[in-house]
Amino acid sequence: MNDGVRDKLVATKQAWARAGRLLTGNHGDPEVDRLPPGQRLVTNWPVLDLGIQPDVPRSAWKLKVDGLVENPVAWDWDAFAAQPEFEDVSDVHCVTQWSRYDNRWTGVSVTHLLSVVRPMPDARHVILHGYDGYTTNVRLDHFSEADCLLAHSHDGVPLSREHGGPVRLIIPRYYLWKSAKWLKRIEFVGADKPGFWEVRGYHNEGDPWIEQRYG
Repeated sequence: MNDGVRDKLVATKQAWARAGRLLTGNHGDPEVDRLPPGQRLVTNWPVLDLGIQPDVPRSAWKLKVDGLVENPVAWDWDAFAAQPEFEDVSDVHCVTQWSRYDNRWTGVSVTHLLSVVRPMPDARHVILHGYDGYTTNVRLDHFSEADCLLAHSHDGVPLSREHGGPVRLIIPRYYLWKSAKWLKRIEFVGADKPGFWEVRGYHNEGDPWIEQRYG
């Protein structure tokens, strides 16, 4: 995708945010309602990105975890693969209105990552950086939930390039734009730093059950 097409895509989504597109005004309860308000169930897996799909082979992939942590790490693929394996099944919800049930993810749990890097007491937020230049911000308590993981496989198959392989974050509880693809760096910070979509009209937290699509 060239820069002009990308700019048009971003402008369109910013216009959606200004107009409150897709908002229903309803609230749901994740303990009761499996499908958040305004969502539609799909069985395929739509591809959404900024027009850039980095081609990062496992042999060249590296993940840096730094900032307000006691033990910063820089994992190559072998170091990542040596961590305890974690599997979880979860639903995912995209801000563009689709939801997909029962996704089986395999990777490294955030719980394990936190035990390795040990965030400092003043860490409050996490900034996720992708190989495509994308960033998004997540509260540390959201990032720390038990079903969050650094996923390398989906439904038993390695993540494809278009879906964020070799590694993407999965935070099932929030809209999928918070689950950064092509993960390159995880930065622990004290002060919040809104990311790519958050500074362009999207909500800072992104809870689908209370329709936090836009800020």
